[in-house]
Amino acid sequence: KGMENKQKLNISEWAEEDRPREKMMLKGSGALSDAELLAILIGSGNTEESAVELMRRIMQACNNNLNELAKWDVNRFAGFKGMGPAKSISIMAALEIGKRRKLQDVEERTQITCSTDVYRILHPLLCDLPQEEFWIVLLNQSNKVIATTRISSGGIDGTYADVRTILREALMQRATGVILSHNHPSGNPNPSNEDKKLTAQIQQAARTMNIRVADHVIICDGRYYSFADNGEMV
Repeated sequence: KGMENKQKLNISEWAEEDRPREKMMLKGSGALSDAELLAILIGSGNTEESAVELMRRIMQACNNNLNELAKWDVNRFAGFKGMGPAKSISIMAALEIGKRRKLQDVEERTQITCSTDVYRILHPLLCDLPQEEFWIVLLNQSNKVIATTRISSGGIDGTYADVRTILREALMQRATGVILSHNHPSGNPNPSNEDKKLTAQIQQAARTMNIRVADHVIICDGRYYSFADNGEMV
């Protein structure tokens, strides 16, 4: 009965803590802002702010960008009053689920037709990383993805992508083509001289094994650089 009475209230009369849940029930999840959806996850705010107000402030701190928020750790959330480990981990888990859902969506598009296809596959894996990682996408004769494999993680200094490891993976998976990729956490997608040298080195070695290096795609959050699109794959 209490619930029936509550539903008779105008939406502006509901306690702000309850509004996101009620709004979702009445209007669907698409009607809610990012802050309102996140407020549902944490349940309550602090002594000065409602859950919605707190999440609006957190979203402002990450430029209203959920991809940016996905890079936060528990310590970063702890700078906001009322954001203990339990609430922080709830948000981190939800953002991870969103990333995995996005990854499953792109896995259905198994054929690589352009550099954007490569970006769609690897962006969910690389966009949030604080360090560089080097990955390869292995292709069959029809340019369909056989596997995506991480080759190395860490800095770009030295041989961060071992040519032998790449070729071994390609041969083991019976791939006829390979696409190279790594991320630039700095946000600048342009290749360095080391990137160019490494690409040429891998191309030369792969050619002796009759394996085609189709592209090298540098991934940033929201943009990318394709060697093939820029005429740099010989």
